[in-house]
Amino acid sequence: MKEKEIRLRCWIEKGGVKFFGPGRLEILELIEIEGSISKAAKRMGMSYKKAWDMVDDLNKRGQQPFVILRKGGEKGGGAEITESGKKIISDYRRLAKKLQSILEEEAEILQLI
Repeated sequence: MKEKEIRLRCWIEKGGVKFFGPGRLEILELIEIEGSISKAAKRMGMSYKKAWDMVDDLNKRGQQPFVILRKGGEKGGGAEITESGKKIISDYRRLAKKLQSILEEEAEILQLI
């Protein structure tokens, strides 16, 4: 028999539409590491188009852009996470940690199943 667990997925909606959650957190974190949307998308196993659409949506619907894009040239293009982007990453991580802590505190409910 499989082990029992409580699972929770949390995302932020804006205007009734998903705005930020685990997938967008991951793409921002990987952009921060890789310095590139295409490299981040590749590591996530998603198309560049899907990653670009996610970043574009974040930048357009956020109060401030989360990712700044640099055009190609001698050194090539790239992407950089803004201070707003870094803030949402850290705040969302903190929220996820709090929610996980609550789940762990309430794990006794699993004994009833």
